[in-house]
Amino acid sequence: MSTAIALEWLPTDIGYLPTTQPGLRTLIVGAGEAGRALARDLRHVDSFGLAPIGFLDDNPARQVVRRLPVLGTLDDLLAVATAQRAEVVVLAIPGLPWATVRRMATAASRVGASVRHLPSFVALLQRDVVGTDLRDLQVGSLIGRNEMHVVSPGVLATLRGKRVLVTGAGGSIGSELCRQVQGFEPSQLMMLDHDESNLHRLLLELSGEALVDTADIVVADIRDRERMNQIMRDHRPEIVFHAAALKHLPMLERYPCEGVKSNVKGTENVVQAAIDHGVERFVLISTDKAADPTSVLGATKQLAELVVKSSASASTIVSAVRFGNVLGSRGSLLAVLAEQLRNGEAVTVTHPDVTRYFMTIEEAVGLVLEAARIATGGETFVLDMGKPVRIVDLVNNFANQLRIQAVDIRYTGLRPGEKLHEALFSQAEQCVPTDHPRIYSTRRAEFEDGFDDLLTSLYDAAEHNASDDVWHLLSRLLPNYSCSSGIPALTCVAPYPDDY
Repeated sequence: MSTAIALEWLPTDIGYLPTTQPGLRTLIVGAGEAGRALARDLRHVDSFGLAPIGFLDDNPARQVVRRLPVLGTLDDLLAVATAQRAEVVVLAIPGLPWATVRRMATAASRVGASVRHLPSFVALLQRDVVGTDLRDLQVGSLIGRNEMHVVSPGVLATLRGKRVLVTGAGGSIGSELCRQVQGFEPSQLMMLDHDESNLHRLLLELSGEALVDTADIVVADIRDRERMNQIMRDHRPEIVFHAAALKHLPMLERYPCEGVKSNVKGTENVVQAAIDHGVERFVLISTDKAADPTSVLGATKQLAELVVKSSASASTIVSAVRFGNVLGSRGSLLAVLAEQLRNGEAVTVTHPDVTRYFMTIEEAVGLVLEAARIATGGETFVLDMGKPVRIVDLVNNFANQLRIQAVDIRYTGLRPGEKLHEALFSQAEQCVPTDHPRIYSTRRAEFEDGFDDLLTSLYDAAEHNASDDVWHLLSRLLPNYSCSSGIPALTCVAPYPDDY
């Protein structure tokens, strides 16, 4: 849906409203007393990071409030948010029925906007800040660039009426995927995870009820190949987003066999079952650590990319998406940082010069949805995330927004497998433009001689929990994998030692 078309839906003749106030373009639902007070505060305090552009209200007598137009009724949210390119929707009607809240959150997700409730916003003003409250902070100053909303209108045509399966649905990325996919009118959204508690929580959030006697909830482990085949056969998904993985870098350095079992073998189980049962599109969630990896996490995710591409068939379009560090995900830097600042503890940073690429969780999921739309088969997609950000700068910017003047930073040193600076593409990959101006892709078709036999040996070593053999085989499978200093030297086979 283009903006021009959306404008025709508006109940007034008001077109796109530019704003000179810095911050995220914010649509306020409710022009009553609470909404008016909120608009007044937002317009007078730029540091809140939200720029109000107008209201939605069902009272026809309200046309202009606080010098801001009433752009439509609550039912007009999708059209108005699209036309006005809203980035945040704040619900300022106390006691709004849950069904209405859910409907509005679904509509907002279709245009990449997030929904905030007024009570949580008031809590923010009282400095009850948590790391996942990113939209209530000035995200641009944290990630070093303006936040991008990458979901295009074409995603609707890709997802509408389709049966969609999300693995790892209970995790941060998986649950956000479920929230956004639900807004694009799939015929069925199936949520798979091995953690029943996470699924229960997600179902309660999305539906307002936690009745688990539904085919939309699937408890399963991706390591179980037969179970994956059963699920694909019985549920017949048409689009699969594969987000299930182990992702804690230091943990996988200590337990590399578990990384292989989940990230590589588990991925093969899911993609092969998907292809065998006629899935139309398969998207793997990867990481920028897969580019010239120095960690088991990066190596296993690069292998997962290769496994997916080697499994491609004429009937299934496969692709992968690499993320930078995702702000707002469970256990992410910002969540840890907020906890340390709240408790008055020293903030731990590995190195004064360490940098990372950052993106918000909404950007990450938007990239996944776009990948499903534009993939033709075999690509790895990466969002243009600007320049990498020094962790120290992010810490100081975050503290400043919380009005914390002095931050005690303790440097802990890089851990085994960690890089000082990440890369989005490996040295052997080329950056290729796509039809989206901020999304790039790369293809890597080459495989090492004896790839399949080495992969079988890797699986066998992992099943026998032979860590040294796993490190050795990862190095043979991936010539660009540079073993970390924490791994015994004899287990590391570096084919190009002069390059590292």
